[in-house]
Amino acid sequence: MSEALKLVPKAETAQSTKDFKSDQEVRWCPGCGDYAILAAVQSFMPDLGLARENIVFVSGIGCSSRFPYYMNTYGMHSIHGRAPAIATGLASSRPDLSVWVVTGDGDALSIGGNHLIHALRRNVNLKILLFNNRIYGLTKGQYSPTSEVGKITKSTPMGSLDAPFNPVSLAIGAEASFVARTVDSDRKHLTEVLRAAADHPGTALVEIYQNCNIFNDGAFDALKDKDRAQDAVIRLEHGRPIRFGRDNTKGVVRDTTTGDLKVVTVTPDNETDVLVHDATTTSPTTAFALSRLADPDTLHHTPIGVFRSVTRPVYDTLMADQLDTAIEQHGKGDLTTLLTGNDTWTV
Repeated sequence: MSEALKLVPKAETAQSTKDFKSDQEVRWCPGCGDYAILAAVQSFMPDLGLARENIVFVSGIGCSSRFPYYMNTYGMHSIHGRAPAIATGLASSRPDLSVWVVTGDGDALSIGGNHLIHALRRNVNLKILLFNNRIYGLTKGQYSPTSEVGKITKSTPMGSLDAPFNPVSLAIGAEASFVARTVDSDRKHLTEVLRAAADHPGTALVEIYQNCNIFNDGAFDALKDKDRAQDAVIRLEHGRPIRFGRDNTKGVVRDTTTGDLKVVTVTPDNETDVLVHDATTTSPTTAFALSRLADPDTLHHTPIGVFRSVTRPVYDTLMADQLDTAIEQHGKGDLTTLLTGNDTWTV
């Protein structure tokens, strides 16, 4: 368990999934992928062994942002896009709390994009769950920052002209220390990724492909259908060759000409060239290249798993150390003196 989570008081008694279910009626559309994510998180929380009063879920605006109501922990349904900013203040001032952010592709990557990238680069002790359904669901079906080019929606009747964000690429580009992707319907994989994120000191971003069966149904069918998924899902496992496809006949290799990564059919001649996944390497170059293997339409192949998990100084700890040093050298500050010092004037 990470040093940060060791600061959070343990629960005095054993807890179960039921302990993390609130008394609020869950109100999402029938069949929404959010139900599966909620169930996975509620069943995973007891594994942390933390007291419920020391866990906080902060959300922004959107379908996913109802999440705090359904968790029997502390929580805050905040304002559009600002959940990372609010959670940063909370995590920095209260190291005794385990702070989680729940957001969607619209909330996090549109109005909240600036807050998201700065939380990632600072490496605040947050766990960010980004539900990606590639549509605006709460406002009834407009295209989002992750919708594919040409997407027909209520706001783009002739097709979207915007190139979509790849959230994993964005996070790696912002120097996030932990970046992963999983799928709402794969309970085992989702739980494994959540456990790895919880154990990580610093900011952990987990993109969760989540189906919106009302406004964007079937967006990830290629990854969910058992037959098609064999050729579509590239499972990243640290320390293991990146092989996938029926009978592991496909693999990821580095193009010796361009340096990019590409998918090939594995043969005896190229088997030793297959990339061995290392999520802990300091350079983000290979993790970023892996993120670019994801097709915008997810019809061919999409990597899931932990792309990057590296150790970097945690913002909260650095800030606390600075404050301790300042107090040791100068004593406790005086807010009134600061506010009414020499650099003021009367209008």
